[in-house]
Amino acid sequence: MNTFTKKILLGITTAAFFSAFIYFAYFGITNKFLNTLFGLFAIALLLYIPKKSLLIAGFFIGLFWFYWIGFSFKYQGVGYMAPIVTLGFGILYLLFFAPLALSNKPYIRAILLFGLSFFEPLGWNWMKIELLFVNSYIGVYKYQLIAVLLALALPALIKNKNYKFIPLLLLIFSFNYGYPKQENAPLKIKLVQTQIPQDQKWLEKRIYPTVFMIFKDIAMAVHNKYDVVVFPESVFPLFLNENPRLIKELQKASKKITIVAGALLHENNLNYNVTYMFENGKYKVAKKLILVPFGEYIPLPKFAQKFINDTFFSGASDFVTAKKPTDFTIKGIKFRNAICYEATCKELYKGDVKYMIATSNNAWFTPSIEPTLQKLLLEYYARKNGVTIYHAANISGTGVIK
Repeated sequence: MNTFTKKILLGITTAAFFSAFIYFAYFGITNKFLNTLFGLFAIALLLYIPKKSLLIAGFFIGLFWFYWIGFSFKYQGVGYMAPIVTLGFGILYLLFFAPLALSNKPYIRAILLFGLSFFEPLGWNWMKIELLFVNSYIGVYKYQLIAVLLALALPALIKNKNYKFIPLLLLIFSFNYGYPKQENAPLKIKLVQTQIPQDQKWLEKRIYPTVFMIFKDIAMAVHNKYDVVVFPESVFPLFLNENPRLIKELQKASKKITIVAGALLHENNLNYNVTYMFENGKYKVAKKLILVPFGEYIPLPKFAQKFINDTFFSGASDFVTAKKPTDFTIKGIKFRNAICYEATCKELYKGDVKYMIATSNNAWFTPSIEPTLQKLLLEYYARKNGVTIYHAANISGTGVIK
């Protein structure tokens, strides 16, 4: 085996260690020791492997984490873009990790890697260095990442073999000694997981069966004495505010149970991805605060936005946002509202947040690791912030996140 082949294999191996925790979770393997070991190996390899291996590792990390993003393009009528998008994310994360290849010194790489933990390329924030340790014996706070990087980088500075590995003792400071307390909301909450494929979701012939299913689930939740029933993002595949009869029926049903459901809103010639909360015959609308890059907005200069939106997204990436997060008060208990991607954004956890209702439509990307990665990110934010998340999703991902 020649040197170049070895460098390629070393890069792929590094990417595999860096991504292992996602695939362990995907296949139902929950082992803190394995996640700790693989996570530490991944960081150590990034600090010590040859420069060319680093670039290869970055490329395959991009593929292993985000190969699924292109899956959604077929529903926009541009399915041929999927492999191009997948390749693009490989290149994006090759560039993301490329600064580490500026030096062979592990302590320089450690500084650079810590810096990268604050960086979100193109506004896409799902690459979290600390996420490797979300289900491990190591914590996910920045100071714990610093402890890991110091423990693994400093041995390279010590010449005396007898003391070379003493810095590994710094790992003690990286251990997870606990997160803020999380509590269950004092309400009986029914989380509904629908099973509507994305290629059927917006068909006109599916509207009546979907609405019938929703009201059937509401009736079942009332029968089982739930206080709240939560449906996924855009479970109503329509502009709900333009359907007064449907709103009236939901208001009527809300006198027996609080209903939280995703839909679209058309207002002042603008489109919003929203959540409706119906309670005691009244309702409140929560508009989305943070849009999905390339899904709901184009994170590029203005001159490029319209061309890309019209050419590749059929004008679909034209949603607008709220100015601040929305809280629902349900039977006297405050819940922060989060719609899909924004539940994995730090902005939604600012302020007094104890409970969150999150809704998603994961049909865009299944079958893939996307719901698994989303769940890991929700766990990351929930534990760091002491928040209990009630997550209702289409296809996959429904559950209480703690």
